[in-house]
Amino acid sequence: MNLKLQTTNYKQLTFLTLFFALTFLFGVAKSQIIFSGNEQIGVDEKLSDTIPFNIKFINENDDTITLGTLIDKPTVFSFVYFDCPGLCSPLQKGISELVDNSDLELGKDYQIITISFNYKDNPEKAKQKKKNFAINISKEKSKYWYYLTGDSTSISDILTATGYKIKVTGLDFAHPSAIIIVSPKGKITRYLYGLTFLPFDFKMAVIESQQGLARPSISRVLEFCFAYDPEGKKYTLEVTKISATIIIFFALVLFIFLIISSRRRRKNKNINNKHTKE
Repeated sequence: MNLKLQTTNYKQLTFLTLFFALTFLFGVAKSQIIFSGNEQIGVDEKLSDTIPFNIKFINENDDTITLGTLIDKPTVFSFVYFDCPGLCSPLQKGISELVDNSDLELGKDYQIITISFNYKDNPEKAKQKKKNFAINISKEKSKYWYYLTGDSTSISDILTATGYKIKVTGLDFAHPSAIIIVSPKGKITRYLYGLTFLPFDFKMAVIESQQGLARPSISRVLEFCFAYDPEGKKYTLEVTKISATIIIFFALVLFIFLIISSRRRRKNKNINNKHTKE
């Protein structure tokens, strides 16, 4: 009877541990989510696909260009719209900080292309946005951070080619937050997600892009484990999320162990009863 009661108590304890751990993790995850739950919004990775070089855009200087005239080195693509009240400004700030924090050199090792997916945006707005976010970048290097606008056809073509999905919501847009790394030949080699990015992950992505190597996005895992501290200018472990994950893991292991142990005891009990009857 005591053994049975003890097993029941273990099961109850395991259930409560799982319940509170899942509740805790859900609360943390909920506070961290920046993507929409709508399946039409997000990123459908197109790794190893080649983007069309003939898509036309207008740069911040009001010059008409094609992507093929710009891309001659690893290129970081980001998609925003200039009146965005949410993710776009933090994303552009994160890219600006990445330029500062990375030991790669903008203009030499890579370049950046930021494209507005609002066809109503214009070169004047593009120039102002570039001025805002490239303020800490030297004039010589900032030449390699291009701000582009275009018509709805050009925008649709580049979004489709990169698998970047948005949705119009009134006067605004629902959209994910990510940067896309493209090789000098236009091959999509990596997606990095979030508003800030790990310099070592970015460096690896650029080096692989230079070699034309497409890699799956490990940053989704890294973002779960790390967060950027803008004051300390360093990356710190997300201890709460990791702790919750560990708790859930060991709770599941304990739960499985109790189930297996319970089955073995029942089996042994049946065998003993059978021998007793004989």
